[in-house]
Amino acid sequence: MPKIVDREEQRRQIGAALLQLVAERGLDEVSVRTVAAATGRSPGAVQKYFRTKDEMLTFAAELAGERIERRMAEVNTALPLRQALRDLILTTLPVDAERRAEATAQLAFAVHAAHHPRLAAIRQQVDLDTRQALATWLESAGHETHAAVVADAVIALSDGLALRMLYAPHEREHLLTVLDQALDSLIPGHGTARHLRE
Repeated sequence: MPKIVDREEQRRQIGAALLQLVAERGLDEVSVRTVAAATGRSPGAVQKYFRTKDEMLTFAAELAGERIERRMAEVNTALPLRQALRDLILTTLPVDAERRAEATAQLAFAVHAAHHPRLAAIRQQVDLDTRQALATWLESAGHETHAAVVADAVIALSDGLALRMLYAPHEREHLLTVLDQALDSLIPGHGTARHLRE
């Protein structure tokens, strides 16, 4: 019998390898050849699933976004608003090896997107979806005043802290304190969350 190949699973394996390659060596090192080597495939085998480097990058960017969305969905939003919002932000920060690899790849994609409209469109859609979901959740949690503005501020806070933690990991504890102080300003009257050390 002919071997049945799960095309989507093969694409995901290649996308995951690309993300790891970006995290370890940078976007400049990504090519059909290097991704093929990382997955134990020939370049021709990779091109059965992705014709070009840009196709691989686009898929990998979507895969990275899925991973973050999955972690965010696991956050207990029934917690007090201030704590739940902090936990949501922590899902995006490079506070462990897995999240550091993802944040490194996301930063590389963001820089690349400045010159690649298709990749930029993906990132803009992720931002829009996140903003809308955050604003809706904030409103349902009783923080109805300027929910969309707060959502934008939360995204900017997350992006900025993630960037600084990447190039200054020794400042991690200080930056988590900055996160708490910023949340106290954004969500006044909801108390200070305990300082999580993840």
